[in-house]
Amino acid sequence: MSATDDIVSGIMAKWAQTFSGFDADAQASLYSNNALFYGSKPTLYRGRDGVASYFNGLAKWSSREVAFTDVVAVPAGDDVINVAGIANFVIDKGATNLSVKITWVIVREDGDWKIVSHHVSSRGALI
Repeated sequence: MSATDDIVSGIMAKWAQTFSGFDADAQASLYSNNALFYGSKPTLYRGRDGVASYFNGLAKWSSREVAFTDVVAVPAGDDVINVAGIANFVIDKGATNLSVKITWVIVREDGDWKIVSHHVSSRGALI
């Protein structure tokens, strides 16, 4: 496993942990102060406060699990990593699953790696 893969898998593990813990502030701490965030809603959220607002606004499902698959991580510079993959969510055990394409741009910010761009979209064809 490369250093890039280690960085990305570490962030994904933290992301999954904070998501399953229903902790919007901990989730937002994984993002840059300058983050742009498109989640499952049409609104563009900005910065950590916006990210926290998005996660606080999600329905309180009985379960929040996520597994990332088909992950591709490519260094785009010394302090930038471009990431694409599939996020597979279980939001109600045995009832509701959601699988989306996800892209992140991760940057080194104040000595730590943060998500600066987050975008999810449908796995199905749109046109």
